Amino acid sequence: MTQGETALDAESRQLAEEVAASVADFLQALRAIAREATPGTAVPLLLVEISQVLLTGARLGAQREFTPRQRFQPDVGPEADVDDLRLRLAELLGDVDTYSFVFEPYEPEIVESQLSDDLATMVADLENGLRHYRNGDVGEALWWWQFSYVSSWGNLAGAALNALLSVVSHSALDAEIEGEDELVDVASSVLDSAPPSR
Repeated sequence: MTQGETALDAESRQLAEEVAASVADFLQALRAIAREATPGTAVPLLLVEISQVLLTGARLGAQREFTPRQRFQPDVGPEADVDDLRLRLAELLGDVDTYSFVFEPYEPEIVESQLSDDLATMVADLENGLRHYRNGDVGEALWWWQFSYVSSWGNLAGAALNALLSVVSHSALDAEIEGEDELVDVASSVLDSAPPSR
C-alpha cells in the first residue's frame, strides 16, 4: 500500500479491481486482433471489444470525482510503444480506417480521424492507469482512468464504436460503401451466423 492509499474505501478498491481487469482484457484482445485478425474479421471483433470497455468507462464517469494525491503523476516507467499496433490496425482496416465524427455535440464540428490512431491513443491512456494500478497506487489509477475517460479515450471510443457500427449497419441494411466490400461481406456473415435472439 502506498502513501495515501488508506483514504480509499472498500467500494473504490473493488471498482479499481474491476476496471483493471476490464482494461487488461481490452488491451490483450486489441493486441490479439491486431496480430491475428484478418481485414474482414477486424470490424466485428473491434465492435465487441470497444463496446465492453465503454461500459467500464461509463462506470467511471458515473462515480464521484477522484482526485490525485499529488500535483504530478508518479513515474511508472516509459509509456507503451503503440506504433506497431497502430500500423497493423491501419493495415487491417484499410479503406475504413479514416472516418469523420462530431467531436463536441454541443459545438458541432466535423473532425476527420483514423480508427487506428484513436485506438492506439486509447491503449496508451488505459495502459498508463494499469501501470499505476499494478504499481500499487490504486488511487492514482482510478483518478487517471476517470480523467482520461472524460477528457480523451471515452470520446474516441464512442466515435470509433459509431464508425464500426456504421460498417455493420450498412451490411445489415444492404447498403454499399465504396471501398469496404470485403469488410461488409464478412460483417454480414458474422451477423448471419449469430444465434437467434430469445
